[in-house]
Amino acid sequence: MSTTVTTGTEESVWGGGNQPLNASYGKMMMWFFIVSDALTFSGFLVSYGFSRFKFIETWPIADEVFTHVPFFHGNYPMIYVAFMTFVLIMSSVTMVLAVDAGHKMKKNRVIWYMFATIIGGAIFVGSQAWEWATFIKGDFGALETKGGRILQFVDAETGERAALADFTKALPEDRVKHEKSEGVWFQEEGYKTSFSLNEVITGFKATPNVLIRTETINEEGEKTVLSREESLAKLNNAVRVVEGANLIRNEYGSRLFADFFFFITGFHGFHVFSGVVINVIIFFNIILGTYERRGHYEMVEKVGLYWHFVDLVWVFVFTFFYLV
Repeated sequence: MSTTVTTGTEESVWGGGNQPLNASYGKMMMWFFIVSDALTFSGFLVSYGFSRFKFIETWPIADEVFTHVPFFHGNYPMIYVAFMTFVLIMSSVTMVLAVDAGHKMKKNRVIWYMFATIIGGAIFVGSQAWEWATFIKGDFGALETKGGRILQFVDAETGERAALADFTKALPEDRVKHEKSEGVWFQEEGYKTSFSLNEVITGFKATPNVLIRTETINEEGEKTVLSREESLAKLNNAVRVVEGANLIRNEYGSRLFADFFFFITGFHGFHVFSGVVINVIIFFNIILGTYERRGHYEMVEKVGLYWHFVDLVWVFVFTFFYLV
């Protein structure tokens, strides 16, 4: 005697149909990916937070690092980063509108909202690439001590950062690239800085209104500025000139900050770039009427889940790197 069990009535694929959690296979797999990726980002951000508070007294101050706006010269703390964040959040709004239009089977609206989402994502990726380039290039330059500490320079009258070019004195010296034949402990020379260590030290000694600022944060939450006498004594520990930031050195302070910045924002930027590529593919499928013929726009909803995820992750990255 056989028994037939009826588990429910078949529904449209958009509503999930007769499936677990009322979701289609594709949406379930997207949720699994999002959860696993969220755990990965959580591990990265927890590691950053641990290092941030372990070295809290010497960590770079975000308002002094991210002060750039394209085509404008000056100090504009966090302005461009806030713009990037706004653009990414607005792209999430247009994605919601695209999904809603897909529910209503309004092809033209889906096309326009997806187009706006792609433009927003492209602006964000381009802005992040520009921010990376600016961070790598640097603004002012600094010196590195034997212990790996960064010495920055400030104007004694205004308290503003002083660039190496403002006081460095050119010397008639030949800057010969380090050759392997010079010694047993040869290490390949990296990039060549704009100024030599001797030029910076000579210029500093000849400019009495320039002081040294250390990495250490004082009770007022600002970097410690040394007196003229203390600054001259500190120069004895300097071993090299540092311009910009990379995975080895960072003119803004702790090299660990640059390592985390490149890795975490780069990892997130790769996610956004991948999302833009996927959105472009979906966009052309919509134009070709692929989903119209299927009778649903579930693919738009699935890629929308991914897009909302990368937007949400950026909120945490923005908070950890730029606000805390």
